[in-house]
Amino acid sequence: METEVQEKIWLSSPHMGSSEQMYVKLAFDSNWIAPLGPNVTGFEKDIEDYIGNDIHASCLSSGTGAIHLALELLGVGLGDEVICQSFTFAASANPITYLGAKPVFVDSEKETWNISPELLEKAIIDRINLGKKPKVIIAVHLYGMPYKVDDIINISRKYDIPVIEDSAEALGSVYNGVRCGSFGDIAILSFNGNKIITTSGGGALLSKDKQITNKAVFLATQARDNAPHYQHSHIGYNYRMSNVLAGIGRGQMEVLPERVDARKNNFLFYRENLSQISELSFLEDPKGSSSNRWLTCVLTSSFKTREEIRMALENENIESRPLWKPMHMQPVFKEAASYTNGVSEDLFNRGLCLPSGSNLNKEDLSRICKIIKSAFR
Repeated sequence: METEVQEKIWLSSPHMGSSEQMYVKLAFDSNWIAPLGPNVTGFEKDIEDYIGNDIHASCLSSGTGAIHLALELLGVGLGDEVICQSFTFAASANPITYLGAKPVFVDSEKETWNISPELLEKAIIDRINLGKKPKVIIAVHLYGMPYKVDDIINISRKYDIPVIEDSAEALGSVYNGVRCGSFGDIAILSFNGNKIITTSGGGALLSKDKQITNKAVFLATQARDNAPHYQHSHIGYNYRMSNVLAGIGRGQMEVLPERVDARKNNFLFYRENLSQISELSFLEDPKGSSSNRWLTCVLTSSFKTREEIRMALENENIESRPLWKPMHMQPVFKEAASYTNGVSEDLFNRGLCLPSGSNLNKEDLSRICKIIKSAFR
């Protein structure tokens, strides 16, 4: 007799609203299928209105492309050094190499799991003493948790090094009453399929300086000069978002507050139902911060415990995932300079991302918690 296979629970699956098809249909009906078009303009306006704080947005084909353009716009080039948070996804660091620059990785602090201000300043002083003043700092709001914004801004100003604010995972997160995406000299968003809202694939570059976002659009559309013929004085890229995908984004923006609330409720459900297990702990919001809880992450007592939970979930057709493997531990970056304190390596060894989609229901969450509890019996 065959065992019934339980329905798959994904880590973070797309969650469509009711308006996305309407905006996509508008693109088809008007034949605006190529990049640019009213949906792109409308999506950018939606993002600007949501984040506020005088932000301008340029919608692009990916968050990775947005980081690439941000680095170029801040003058990064061959041989330059860029400080990057080590505890992050590879897309935060890979674009540094596109420009022939070199990443310098900085470890995390324990309160937010993000870039350590203390180690950041140590790294900057050390690189300056070596005659290699970093050109840019890339700081990440990991899993939606805001990094220590005030501390990073102060260090940035002290040493006159601009910040790229990687908000790929943090749309809807708040620091001291201000939405993430408005703190860096340039910020980026991602709308990949697993993010809090999605355009299937896509991203955005944000800045308070309209000239920066205009230049981003120029570079993202092959850097075509203003001429009746095709003329190019700069190297450009094919990074602009299509009008069709932007239509999905416009529909998703309508339900973004609901998606943020749903993700936060997932976190609260897990914390309430698993807090009695002494071997587990959760990352709490520091004072003044409010994470969008893109993914709920739990810290276990050991690598062995983490794997027991992960395999117990996998055996029941439930996807979970270890926390990001730090960049300074990645084979591809083994030669890169790094300033470490053991925090991110420990988090990687003991941490687990739990299913966190905004389309989970209480039955799903109860099933997940039951399996996790059973792993401790």
